[in-house]
Amino acid sequence: MKILALDTATENCSAALWIKGTILQREAEAERGHAELILSMIDELLRESATRLADLDAIAFGRGPGSFTGVRLAASVTQGLAFGAGVPVAPVSDLQAVAQRAASQHVLVCNDARMQEVYWACFEMSPDGSMRPSGSERVSKPSEVQLPGEWAGQSATGAGRGFAAYTSLRERLADQLTNIDGTLLPRAREVALLAVPDVQAGRVLPPEAAIPVYIRDDVARPKAP
Repeated sequence: MKILALDTATENCSAALWIKGTILQREAEAERGHAELILSMIDELLRESATRLADLDAIAFGRGPGSFTGVRLAASVTQGLAFGAGVPVAPVSDLQAVAQRAASQHVLVCNDARMQEVYWACFEMSPDGSMRPSGSERVSKPSEVQLPGEWAGQSATGAGRGFAAYTSLRERLADQLTNIDGTLLPRAREVALLAVPDVQAGRVLPPEAAIPVYIRDDVARPKAP
């Protein structure tokens, strides 16, 4: 089985190719230029592995939440490649991808959503080692982030750049989290890993279903008078 994965939802631009359990990857952190970067990365991975797009079983992509431009880019590139190759797609949450990087029993992911807000969600490790959601994905002020009540007394990890962007968030939850890694961003490697069970089970979608998930619908808000 072969899965191409890509992610451009944040400043971290990445692509990965999963082939029978082996992963090839490319990754670069940049403020802009993701369109050129991601296409170059994909081309390099395909050439390095002597793989054609038509050989793929699916294309997985980080469907958001994240930068509006970045999430749209990932969806559009995925659609275009999948249509051309006649292969299905597998959308993966960017918050879930960060949780997979943290890979702890309980993970609270907080990604910077700008405008003094964070995208956040809670995840728990399943028996197969993949991180699965515990509740819905949200966008809110850092002061509104909270752990599930059922996690009380259990070890939990905080992950994501939201913890680095908002010191108040880190300080408020410090006594509830045994570890906080504010350096993590989503990347294609984890997008590929999370897509594997779905692709194996045939839980894939047609190319036109490669659509972004924004959570927040407004990109600009008027200043208060």
